[in-house]
Amino acid sequence: MIFESRHRRFLSEINIIPLVDVVLVLLVIFMVTAPMLHRGIDLTLPSSTSNTIRPDERLIITIEPDETIYLGKDRVSVIQLRKRLNVARASNPAVSVYLRSDQTIPYGRIVQIMDEVKGAGIERLGMVTSPKGAGLEEEAVKIR
Repeated sequence: MIFESRHRRFLSEINIIPLVDVVLVLLVIFMVTAPMLHRGIDLTLPSSTSNTIRPDERLIITIEPDETIYLGKDRVSVIQLRKRLNVARASNPAVSVYLRSDQTIPYGRIVQIMDEVKGAGIERLGMVTSPKGAGLEEEAVKIR
């Protein structure tokens, strides 16, 4: 007996599951090895006796809610602050000072610290603030 094979159909669809498996394995391999491939260029820099580039020196003055003053991480009084600012200005004329304070600190206290900074001859004074999405107009609406 001979069976007729005329009615046999061939499966002409592509099985995509093995393709997805291979692509995912390649993706994982590239994700793991890509950070290892990035490498800087090894250089031996020449030395110089005169260093003309100085890194920016930044001093941070912090005023806490109880009005204690910190220069960096050291607690200082106003007189000590004045002396340390003068020393910093003498060692680096381009020193920058950043003033951080709590929003409840009276304006007069902040102006006093700013006067000490300007009195030491430091011209680069910045005020540190936190970013806020609401503008002054929105705050005025909330108060009413």
